[in-house]
Amino acid sequence: MMGTQRSVPHRWIGRLAVETEFGAFLGDARIRLLEAIDRDGTISRAAKAVPLSYKAAWDAIEAMNAAAGEPVVERVTGGRKGGGTTLTPYGARLVAMYRAIERDYQEALAHVVAQLGDPSGEESPGDEEGRFRETLRERFLRTSARNRFCGSVTAIIEGPSGIDVRIRLADGVELGSIISRASMESMDLRIGVRVSVFFKAASVRVLTEGFPCPPGHRCLGGTVTGLRQGPVHADLEVAPTGCEEGKIAAMVSCEVLRSDGLQVGSACRVAVDPSSVVLARFDRS
Repeated sequence: MMGTQRSVPHRWIGRLAVETEFGAFLGDARIRLLEAIDRDGTISRAAKAVPLSYKAAWDAIEAMNAAAGEPVVERVTGGRKGGGTTLTPYGARLVAMYRAIERDYQEALAHVVAQLGDPSGEESPGDEEGRFRETLRERFLRTSARNRFCGSVTAIIEGPSGIDVRIRLADGVELGSIISRASMESMDLRIGVRVSVFFKAASVRVLTEGFPCPPGHRCLGGTVTGLRQGPVHADLEVAPTGCEEGKIAAMVSCEVLRSDGLQVGSACRVAVDPSSVVLARFDRS
């Protein structure tokens, strides 16, 4: 998100593979086979759906049953359909587990790939692994603040209200945070340090043309891309101009929404109070 960006032209797709000390256990083809067995009730139809040969499907099932330590698939006799093959409860849990991990794996891959084109920051080339681990930790942090960005510190300015830390989100797009000297020292903030930035939607003001930026605030141009209206307040999403990643969430009263004529597609500016912006820095241990 910062500095000179190198675009990633295609979506990268990760495939999860699970092995034991004896070899392959779970993978994309085997999970699709199990899902097809659960859906179709026979190995022959499931094998065609993957596609696999009947023998390859049976070999995969036997390998999974052996590796799991208990049956993943079992034969069923009798019944309305005259018998067939079905997943055991353990097999169904394995499929659910795999799909849950695979989804997080894909989302994590997309999150990290977005940082491949960002060579800026304080890190040396030998610390790239630490940087990507930090990126993954940021993804799993939950907070009540709907606005969350990452950037590099570009300036540290001492003023009458505290230390004004400027954070670059993208070329020409900066936010500020007012913190105490004690906070700056405890976080070991310096120019080039990478930080996460958090602020609540209620602390964002949405300005239409003709309204000046409030004193001391950082104002970013943007476009309204989302609007959800409630009985009293409306939630807005604003895409900041020049910052491809992330939207700024804002909360405005319905009265302001009507008087300012805000709607999806409206050009606007968002004013962020630096005293409401919280910074975080993640350990790499």
